[in-house]
Amino acid sequence: MEQDRQALIHQMLKTNPDDPFLIYAAALEYRKQNDKESTLNMFKKLVDEHPDYLATYYQIGKLYEELGKLEAAISFYKQGREVAKKQNDLKTLSELSEALMILDEDDGEVW
Repeated sequence: MEQDRQALIHQMLKTNPDDPFLIYAAALEYRKQNDKESTLNMFKKLVDEHPDYLATYYQIGKLYEELGKLEAAISFYKQGREVAKKQNDLKTLSELSEALMILDEDDGEVW
């Protein structure tokens, strides 16, 4: 079942390589397989090519935390907060602010 979903996502990516939802889905599939390099590459592609795809920022931040790269995690959380503000997405803004607070990097800025 897992391989079927992964194969389907990759097949759909071949026909729609710029679809941010498919790129995100592929990244999450790589993450399930613990393929951190491929996961990171897909998330970086999203940030570079689809910077308004908000879900990316929390996920890439968490991945950088797992890799012990806290400065990168903090940077992505803060970038995501700016996108969340522009999109008026209070739920994601709160989640990203909480992630920063946990890392003791809360600059007191929420809105």
